[in-house]
Amino acid sequence: MSFRFSLKERVGLYVVTADYQERTHLGMAKAAVAGGARIIQYREKSASSRVMLETAMRLRAITAASGALLIINDRVDIALAVNADGVHLGQDDMPCRTARELMGDGYIIGISATNFAEAIEAAHVGADYIGLGPIYPTMSKDDAAPAMGIEGLVKVVAAVSVPVVAIGGLTSDNIGGVIAAGADGIATISAIAGAADMENEAKLLNDMIERFKQEHMI
Repeated sequence: MSFRFSLKERVGLYVVTADYQERTHLGMAKAAVAGGARIIQYREKSASSRVMLETAMRLRAITAASGALLIINDRVDIALAVNADGVHLGQDDMPCRTARELMGDGYIIGISATNFAEAIEAAHVGADYIGLGPIYPTMSKDDAAPAMGIEGLVKVVAAVSVPVVAIGGLTSDNIGGVIAAGADGIATISAIAGAADMENEAKLLNDMIERFKQEHMI
């Protein structure tokens, strides 16, 4: 089953999980989907493959029960092993075309882009969506690229036809402008992980995204 023609409607609140301060991947995912998140990305940079597989299987159960999509960061093999909905690839990860050959059209492939040129290339090679950012400065990634701002987001949205998920420094204070600029979804780590009540924060963000999208007919 291909998601290519329906993903734009599915994109909204996109939560990237992390072992962040006292939060865990599973705890974040449970709270996020309870609050209405439509996509969960499992992002893990230090665990063993065995631990990643076990965690991904549990995340698959959480997302399947809620109807949310599960995206695995970097690891095509883990995504295939747990029958996730797709994989998210960075600029230094497996090329999109290779991942597509391994996974087929039934899986979503997203690509990170930190500037206009990377976004155009991602769309050209067959990404199903683009994770664009950071839009604003962020502390969630030590190696984050310079913030591209609303102007950079507007330029990319106008140039590509695939969904654009904005990421980087996004909170309830600034997501209205990001949606107004054309982003199809909002990805976040710290806005959820850093909240006292993760479920309520997810619900707040999800409701705001939906309202802004309706207002701007996105």
